[in-house]
Amino acid sequence: MFSLINKNAIVTGGASGIGLEICKLFAQQGAYVNVIDVNIDAAQQLVVQIEKLGGKAKAFACDVSKQQQVKKIVNDITQQHKIDILVNCAGIAHIGNAVTTTEEDLDRLYQINIKGTYNFLHEVIPQMKDSGGVILNMASVGANVGISDRFAYSMTKGAVKMMTYSVARDFIANNIRCNCVSPARVHTSFVDNFLKANYPNNIDEMFEKLSKSQPIGRMGKPTEIAYLSLYLCSDEAAFVTGSDFPIDGGFINLK
Repeated sequence: MFSLINKNAIVTGGASGIGLEICKLFAQQGAYVNVIDVNIDAAQQLVVQIEKLGGKAKAFACDVSKQQQVKKIVNDITQQHKIDILVNCAGIAHIGNAVTTTEEDLDRLYQINIKGTYNFLHEVIPQMKDSGGVILNMASVGANVGISDRFAYSMTKGAVKMMTYSVARDFIANNIRCNCVSPARVHTSFVDNFLKANYPNNIDEMFEKLSKSQPIGRMGKPTEIAYLSLYLCSDEAAFVTGSDFPIDGGFINLK
């Protein structure tokens, strides 16, 4: 079950956090993984790690907000393999409300979280239209419920959710499935860096507070998001399209 043998996958933001775990798991399940990240050194290190474990992968440096960069990478990939899976995981976070969010903050989040997702959809969908494929976008619980001080971030993830529905509707006749997942707080380096920068004297206390903001009592693990992503991108999920999947420790419905 959940084999990705002979599948060619693109994972944006693949060199860290959730994207990294998706790359590792997809490669473990047999996919050829194209690791797309602005940090080429980290992407290449991941490729080495994957290859040591018997998997196949290739690293690409890319600023997802630059359409010409995205176009060239997608063209380079399709010269070697058709694209079976696209995972749009590249994204940046931000803390602030409608007053404290600057114009520069808003533009930066738009460029990466919205335009970056669009750019890969724009370039990959034409490559999938003849033979079908699977697209998975990374949304957030912030796309579904109001979260304090996440004005711009929630806005962009709401856009990702609606792009997912639109793509699923527009290309269902081309055998292209499109879904998104909406994690609650996941323990990644962003959380650790946020605590070090803002609460250097009580990191453990604040970590516990953030963990308990999920009813289940802890943050998610990147691997747990990767497992759900694997299902949605596998043939076992062939009947699943146009859906958002919260993976949130009860954050949306049990608060």
